This record gives sequence, structure tokens and C-alpha cells, in this order.
Amino acid sequence: MENTIYLDHAATSWPKPPAVGKAMMSALEFAGANPGRGSHRMAVQASRVLFETRKGLATLFGINNPNDIAFGSNTTEALNLAIQGVLQEGDHVIATMAEHNSVRRPLEFLRRQGKIEVDYVPVTASGAIDLKQMERMFRKNTRLVVCTHSSNLLGSILPIGEISALCRQHQALILVDAAQSVGVMPVDVGKLGIDMLAFPGHKGLLGPQGTGGLYIAPELDVQPLLHGGTGSQSEAVEQPKVRPDRYEAGTPNTVGIAGLGAGVKHVLAMSPASIYQHEWELTQLIMEGLSSIKGIQLLGPDIGQPRSGLVSFIIEGYDSAQLAFRLDRNYGIAVRSGFHCTPLAHESAGTTATGAVRASVGYSSSHEEVDELIRAITELTAGR
Repeated sequence: MENTIYLDHAATSWPKPPAVGKAMMSALEFAGANPGRGSHRMAVQASRVLFETRKGLATLFGINNPNDIAFGSNTTEALNLAIQGVLQEGDHVIATMAEHNSVRRPLEFLRRQGKIEVDYVPVTASGAIDLKQMERMFRKNTRLVVCTHSSNLLGSILPIGEISALCRQHQALILVDAAQSVGVMPVDVGKLGIDMLAFPGHKGLLGPQGTGGLYIAPELDVQPLLHGGTGSQSEAVEQPKVRPDRYEAGTPNTVGIAGLGAGVKHVLAMSPASIYQHEWELTQLIMEGLSSIKGIQLLGPDIGQPRSGLVSFIIEGYDSAQLAFRLDRNYGIAVRSGFHCTPLAHESAGTTATGAVRASVGYSSSHEEVDELIRAITELTAGR
């Protein structure tokens, strides 16, 4: 769309680097066969597309064996695979009130069935958690801690390394929802002590929608979510044990994964650390500009504090959905309004009655776009 100022990168990144589309078209034209389902040249080339993308992701995440990465269609599928694949009847789970519905709903589904127990660690209005309070929630039957790396509403960044250390002390696993962090801040599974990492391909990794995956630590046996053909061990009745085949039943999205591979190369060339710095500087400009508007409430960490590349806010006397609608129609600025699939975070922020507007930047966002956002909101709220 012409003249769009796109500030909804927390939902999906846009525009993609030109190499992403080119890689997808090349895969469609030259690697259009089914990977792992034949020995002819095109099938081998399709398999190579998947492996090269896995290698790039392994480099990005500090993973020793690329085959410990299972591809899927999105973070939600990866989270369901992890949650349903490790939990058994009688297990206890700890999550946080910053979680997305992609974590909460699978957990609550299992709880309603009477299979597990769940506790949620409160977060402050700025998105921080009390590690001592979390530690008191551990039980003898605590099997899993699930936590977002960064809140998709508040932008706060959780201390994954410290949470992981608590898990080790209590012999529990840690599953990290990295939907808002991979590609836009450094994520090393070894240094952070992560057992499972669920990630999207279409956000910070700059790939197309319909891509994502789950890292599974090599010593961890996760039960598959899907059972079916893998192209390997076809004579066996059960799903193969070998990775990544065990978790990738059915024909994969080879074309999408080719685009993801190109996105990962772009991120590696720029470096997550430099992307984070760029996005953080833009969020600071947004916060500074919005803070001068009467009646505004900024959510999440204060100005100057670490946060991911998003700023959520409400304006007293102004409907959030209406504001986002007018930003789009009158100024061509795309933002997100509503409850962002994270009602517990809204409860923590005190915005369950109003929802919020979220502006989120990306690798390609500019100072000029931020200036336009501030100008537009200033004009829209001037006549209140």
C-alpha cells in the first residue's frame, strides 16, 4: 500500500527485505519438490533449503545441532508442541501474567481437563516480576515454567537467565515464548539456559507468515504434536525418534522456509544487538513525544529503561480503537489497538476496560515515521 507508515511490527514485520521474496520465488521455481521424500535433484535441493535455514537459526540462537530446531507454522504451534509434549497428568506449571493467549489458552485447556495445575506470577504495571515471589510458587511437582521473553503489550523484558537458574534449582524445565525477542535482541539458548524456545519466522526474523519453530534441548524428549509421514523410517508404525523428523510430520512449507532463511541472513548481517539499539532509540522518541500530550498514559518500562520495540498507551477520554482507526484512515499510519491477546497483562496494567493503542517499530522504521506518528496523535487529540 502506498504511503503507509507501518508501525505494527510486533504483529508481523513489513516490509520484508527484498531477498526474502527472491528466495521464495527461487524455491518455488527450482526447489518445488517435496523435501525428504525422494532422491532426485529437486527433492535434494528442497531438503537443502530447509537445512540451510536451520543452520542460520542455529547460528543466531547459539545452538550446536541445527536438527534440534523443529519447523512449524508459527509460535502458537511451537508453544502447543512444547506444552502438550512435556506435561503429564499431575504436573504443576508456573507462568506469568505477561503471557500471550498462545501460552495461557493451552495451559488452561489442560487445567480444565484436570490434568495440570497452573500458577501465574503477577507482574507490575511496568511489566516486572518478583523473582522471590516466583520462587515461592515452585512445588515438588513443578514440571515447567513458561514465560514470555518480552511482553507484547508492555514491552518489558523478563530476566530469562535468572528464571532459568531458578528452574535448575527446582529441577523444572523452562519454555520461552520468544515472539517479541528473536531477531531484535540477542538470544543464546546456552547462555540463557533455555530448554525450549518457541519463535516466529514472520516478526523479528523478517520471514513470511506461516513460518516459525521450536528449539528443543538435545537431552529433552518432547512428544510429537502431529503424527504422520516424514519421508524417513516409513516402514515403522510409530513416529521416528530422529530429529527433526520426529516433529515435522507432513509436507513442510519449503517456500516459506526459504524466505525465512533469507530473513535470518539479513538479521545476522545487521546483528540483533544493532537492531535492538535502533528500535530502542525509536521507542524512546515515541515515549518522549507522547508524554507531552495531555491525559496520556504510557504502559510498560519508563523512559530510559530497557524495552522491546513497542510502546502501548491510552489517552483519557479517547477510545483506543477509534484512535487507531483515525490514524489509519486520516494519516496512513498502521498501529494496533485492543487487547493484544494478552488479557492478564492488561489486568496488570489496569487497562482491561479500555484496551490500548500499540505502536511498534522495526528494523526499517525511521525517525521521520516516528515524527509523523507524534504529529498525527497531537492533531487528533487537540480538539478534545
